[in-house]
Amino acid sequence: MSRFIVRDGLTPWDVAMLRYAGAFVCVLPLVAWRGLPRIAPRRVPAVLVFAGFGFPLGAYAGYQLAPAAHGATVMAAGLPAVTALLAAACGMGRITLRRLAGLAIITLGSLLLAWTTSGAWDGAWRGDLLFLAAVSSWAVYTLLVQRWALPALDTTIALGLTAAPVFLPLWFFALPSGMAQASWTVMLTQAAFHGAGASVIAGILYTRSVAALGPAATTMIGAAVPALVALTAWPLLGEGLSPVAILAVLLVSGGMLVGIGRAR
Repeated sequence: MSRFIVRDGLTPWDVAMLRYAGAFVCVLPLVAWRGLPRIAPRRVPAVLVFAGFGFPLGAYAGYQLAPAAHGATVMAAGLPAVTALLAAACGMGRITLRRLAGLAIITLGSLLLAWTTSGAWDGAWRGDLLFLAAVSSWAVYTLLVQRWALPALDTTIALGLTAAPVFLPLWFFALPSGMAQASWTVMLTQAAFHGAGASVIAGILYTRSVAALGPAATTMIGAAVPALVALTAWPLLGEGLSPVAILAVLLVSGGMLVGIGRAR
């Protein structure tokens, strides 16, 4: 969905605006039901920077420069790798031999995908760097969820309430936009998908998963993401994959399955 929408004229900033506006509207009934989020105010800025802005803005910008299979593979591969390294550096976990083997396979698959598609997508490497920046931001948020024991629902409500008031004025007055050419159907569909779906529903489920399973298992459960995205993007976006690229996607998925084998 992210690749589809930026490919058809909307800027990454437009997609982000629809995400934040949709999430804001979605959390208002939750606020009416349970009140303001029960999260320490001093922790909201960090959550907003890493989860609210760093991850989605990096991902949306990356999809302007690289195909969907790149985004799915690089982010699904990078998230467990960066999370594991940061956790080890912060004393919040250790990298087992099995997990190290999984990360090595994931890295091999990602490099193979970048190599085999480098000629077909001019500037895709810049998109890949943005994807890595996005997952690095999300990895920090993942570890903050565990360290601060952030409640899933309250954290998601806090993000929904604060991201839109901060970003929308900046988008309106300073950022390039293609919204004038977008139909109301496109805007409402994307606001629902990115705002209610990817931001609120997925945000609650992901944060709860980190609390229940830990950062390592949660980040490596995305083993099916690259293959599903690559196969879906082929008929819907016309982004075909060569046999070598398919092998690369399968390597990433296989590496995640190896790494998560004993994570539980």
